[in-house]
Amino acid sequence: MFLFSLLLGLGLASEMPPTAEKVSSYGFTVETVLSTANTKNFRKLDKTASDSIVASYTHTKISAGQLRLRLKEGLHQGTVSLETIKTAFTDQLVDKIIPHWYGTPWSFGGHTTIPKEGKIACGYFISTTLRDMGLNLDRYKLAQKSPIDEAKMISCGSAINKVVQNTPEKAHEEIDRLTQEGLYFIGFDEGHVGYLLKREGELFLIHSNYLAPVSVCMETLQESRVFKKFDTFYLVPISHNESLLQRWLDQETVL
Repeated sequence: MFLFSLLLGLGLASEMPPTAEKVSSYGFTVETVLSTANTKNFRKLDKTASDSIVASYTHTKISAGQLRLRLKEGLHQGTVSLETIKTAFTDQLVDKIIPHWYGTPWSFGGHTTIPKEGKIACGYFISTTLRDMGLNLDRYKLAQKSPIDEAKMISCGSAINKVVQNTPEKAHEEIDRLTQEGLYFIGFDEGHVGYLLKREGELFLIHSNYLAPVSVCMETLQESRVFKKFDTFYLVPISHNESLLQRWLDQETVL
């Protein structure tokens, strides 16, 4: 990711060549020339769909802000526990914020702020969704860091687990041993970043995938082709990172 950001900064990064014009909002591929009248109608429909996505995502971000305020007040009054905050934060991010992004195309330099409109790189997917969850951070600064430096920034001083194994099977076993139920940041050596989710004992990778389907997706870690390409990983807790969650509640900057 660091190399990708450097190439982008130098103006040398390029996007994946399209094989067909895709319309992600509708789930089909346009391969024929449309008449002028039909093109105008199609653009109206596409604009309506785009406006709907923006409105829905805006509402979700507002809900995340309202949740933060309720939890902060509850913690102050002693009616909400830290464990409740951990669960609520994770559920809002994983089940409310992130699903809007599934299917958004990946590219080296993608940095859209609107799900399914434009493209998004792996680092910008992480920084944008964390920012939209309400964390006070510079999404450009975070996205352009190397995986280990991104891990350090998100950790807020908490421990970073480094996993080095020579086979995917051993790496998966070690990652499983080091994690508990909840959400983590995962950095892949010098090349990629994503979220690691452990839910009901199973590990999932949520990321802007540069391999098929070349978009934001969730897949089991064990079956991920990206995971199998690396032997070094950096793990940082998000759900169980009390320093990060406190900064979220207080709107303190994540440095």
